[in-house]
Amino acid sequence: MPVIIVIDDEPLQRGILKTILEDEGYEVHNASSAEEGLQLINTLSPDVVITDLKMSGMSGIQLLDALPDGPLKPAVIVITAYGTITSAVDAMKKGAIDYLTKPLEKNVILLIVKKALERINLLRENQRLRNELYDKFSMEGIVGSSKSMQEVMDIVRKVSTANITILIYGESGTGKELLAKAIHYNSPRRTGPFTAINCAALPDNLIESELFGYEPGAFTGAMHRKHGLFESTAGGTLFLDELGDMPLITQTKLLRVLQDKEVRRLGGKNSIKVDVRIIAATNKSLEREIEKAEFREDLYYRLKVVTINLPSLSQRKDDIPQLIQYFIDKYNKEFGRQIKGVEHPALRLLMDYCWPGNIRQLGSVIERAVLMADTALISLDDVKGELPLPAADSVFAIEIPEEGINFEELEKSLLKKAMLKANNVASKAARLLGMSYKTFWYRLEKFGLNQTYKT
Repeated sequence: MPVIIVIDDEPLQRGILKTILEDEGYEVHNASSAEEGLQLINTLSPDVVITDLKMSGMSGIQLLDALPDGPLKPAVIVITAYGTITSAVDAMKKGAIDYLTKPLEKNVILLIVKKALERINLLRENQRLRNELYDKFSMEGIVGSSKSMQEVMDIVRKVSTANITILIYGESGTGKELLAKAIHYNSPRRTGPFTAINCAALPDNLIESELFGYEPGAFTGAMHRKHGLFESTAGGTLFLDELGDMPLITQTKLLRVLQDKEVRRLGGKNSIKVDVRIIAATNKSLEREIEKAEFREDLYYRLKVVTINLPSLSQRKDDIPQLIQYFIDKYNKEFGRQIKGVEHPALRLLMDYCWPGNIRQLGSVIERAVLMADTALISLDDVKGELPLPAADSVFAIEIPEEGINFEELEKSLLKKAMLKANNVASKAARLLGMSYKTFWYRLEKFGLNQTYKT
């Protein structure tokens, strides 16, 4: 039941308001002065306060200044006589959301109170959702206690509060966007928007209009003005995922935004100041893209003020049990299941698997297992069908001859076979072998194969 406090030094006025509001089912408390009303506000945390402006002692304006701030702050409606509308406007500048003029009309009172309740409920719901987002993407919400992840989180804690650009390296499925959100929601920009765009998912002719917006007539079909993501993310964080796939012409315009802190809509003549923090991510080696003249070197150095290397799941296997439990809890809640954990043989398989799809793949496997499991523990049968293992006659099959093997030659052979199976795409070959891209490329260089494979 909504709680309303009525503050007025006229007993008749208080009585009328109390009767009208209680007849509608509201819980109403009266106060004869602003001082008394303030005590009730601090005690009851009401949803709405209706207060007169002109009272002996503390005025309604002074009451507004004295109200406690925060998400539980009530909606305030002021009561004013005809000759004091200017004072009512001043009160609204202090935080009141509406005003009533005397003499009061029942229907008007109820309408304004209803709107005040709708507004305060919306504000509180927004605050609740913001708190949930902060909890979800707080540092503690990042699952993983391995050394490699702790090193990542140490960097994140240091850079979150600084208004600098950040470049995140990581394979697909490692959680780059999740990490970007953790940075945003632990920064002074947490109350601003977080906007993500996948640079590889949009055609070249659309990505610029998404980022910078456009004016009517800028191109065929541009009928109305469109605000780009830089404008709509003002005061917040813009996450540029798969930055290595951004077209060169767009890279040039992005560099200008980073340098000048302003954008110009497509077809526009005027520049618009923007206040946006950039976090970029890629699974490509931007240094190699620069060598191939597919990425601007000056933009690269603008973006990599701080670089974070997010490890693949195969590099942080100690975190797998923790991640499994996280996904079990998540999908228990989603599916209404009560799965307690994983049987040891299933856990052993999950720990030994190379996880080319990283955390995203692990989450998918556990999602299906939680849904399909017949017992309280996920069994080997629940997961093994989702983890394809090399067949005995695959290119990775290894036979050890009687005379033994040369381990370096074996490693070199595996690298070649992985590249063959991945159609000479190094990032895919690295995933097949359960390695990060950097580790895989280092091993190619070790055997002088990097000149053979240019991808």
